[in-house]
Amino acid sequence: MAISCPEYGALRRGSARRARRGAALAWLLGAALASLLGAVLSPPGPWGAHAAQTSRRFENLPIDLKADHSEVDLKNNVLVFRKITISQGTMSASADQAEVTGTKLDFDNSKWVFKGSVRMTMDGGVLTADYAEITFIDKVLAHALATGKPAEFEQGNLKTGKAAKGHAEAIDYNVSKDEIRLLKNAYLTDGLNEMHGELLKYDMLDQKIIADVADQDSQRVHITIMPRTLKAPAPVPSPVQAPTGAAPKP
Repeated sequence: MAISCPEYGALRRGSARRARRGAALAWLLGAALASLLGAVLSPPGPWGAHAAQTSRRFENLPIDLKADHSEVDLKNNVLVFRKITISQGTMSASADQAEVTGTKLDFDNSKWVFKGSVRMTMDGGVLTADYAEITFIDKVLAHALATGKPAEFEQGNLKTGKAAKGHAEAIDYNVSKDEIRLLKNAYLTDGLNEMHGELLKYDMLDQKIIADVADQDSQRVHITIMPRTLKAPAPVPSPVQAPTGAAPKP
């Protein structure tokens, strides 16, 4: 049995409209929430992916330590190595002497002090210094701060055939960022141009020099653009002369 009632029909139509509006609002809120979660949980972009890749590229790689001599200093609670080389993947660090706090060899979270003829190699680059503090985190060489008179850095460039070179009182190497920072009386050259400043950065991956004005304190960045070497013109051959006394042609 059907019941016909105008008030009942209007009520049903109003309830249906409210239901549709509620469903639309719920869909919009759901879409917004999904978008927000997607932004938070989505894989990192190119730069984030690169940072994650560089920070993980040495994970699970063995750490190799070689030394001519080692001793345990129980009084000062340190391990001492002489003529030491520590390597992991493409990176290595060597020095006349190295010390680490503790009486057990630990690369989980430790800071090593390298002294005398410090040399680090990484991604085609070489860093030399008198002193360096090298940090290992979760069994990965993560950071190095080197000082010297001066500390020096060099990396070859396969595209140009030239080498980027630099020196400063201190060099800070961030492994996860592939970045070298030259601190105090810094100098860098890409083999073509030269740059001086209080703080200069070098991107090892893109092989480019970065100088931010905010990093310079009172010192300005000084750039010297070297002129290209011009090739000497080829000598002009002298005209061929007929031998003296030769008979003239008819």
